Amino acid sequence: MSGAIHLKPFEVRAVDIDQSGRIQPVVFLDYLLESASEQAARFDIGVTDLFKKGRTWVLSRLHVEFDRFPAWGESLTIETWPSAKLPLYAIRDFAVFNDRGPAARATSSWLIVDLETRRPVRMAEHLDDFPLDGRRAVEDDFAPLPSPAREDARKEFPVFFSDLDINRHFTATAYIHRALETVPREILFELRPVSIEVNFRAEAFYGDVIVSRLERIEAAGGEAGPRFLHRLSRADGDKELTLLRTSWARPPQA
Repeated sequence: MSGAIHLKPFEVRAVDIDQSGRIQPVVFLDYLLESASEQAARFDIGVTDLFKKGRTWVLSRLHVEFDRFPAWGESLTIETWPSAKLPLYAIRDFAVFNDRGPAARATSSWLIVDLETRRPVRMAEHLDDFPLDGRRAVEDDFAPLPSPAREDARKEFPVFFSDLDINRHFTATAYIHRALETVPREILFELRPVSIEVNFRAEAFYGDVIVSRLERIEAAGGEAGPRFLHRLSRADGDKELTLLRTSWARPPQA
């Protein structure tokens, strides 16, 4: 096995599931980020290692394709690896599977940011010796995501203390959680996301109020289920924080 590959086992716990008894989409994404964090720490470039140098990791893009949502008690393995290193970005991919087959695939793009200047630093300063595996789990060149052209639904949410990450920012999966909460009730209860694409654009902090808006768009070729464009912004000043595109379908019975 390539030295670039990291394997992380998980078991779906009672607190990880939704009303259907299967893993919640946002918890699935938490598993991905936990596996990435663990591998980075093993190479001494985890968040706490970068903090000592006045820097930190920031997730810029995420694209997840779901094959199935495992049930309570199922064991999973997440395979993750750095797939490319660009001057200012590192690309990391993921594959999730168990003895029943694949469950999800994902790709992501990361920055290392100077905590004082809030500016990205060059990857060569930290990742010179980090091994790469050039496979892509999801082919995505991370072109800009479109913003909703109209507002078909809207909700507002405060940033709670429990939403903060180690950087004291609204955590990455909290943005996705708030976006999905704006999807119509009948879709949330009957369908599941089969694809989530995210572009993280700015930070939110404790005490901010987040406005989550969406627009329903036409299904792409070969897709029968609904699709949405999402935009999260600060209520005060309407600063754009995150853009998403989600696709939905009825889950398989097994």
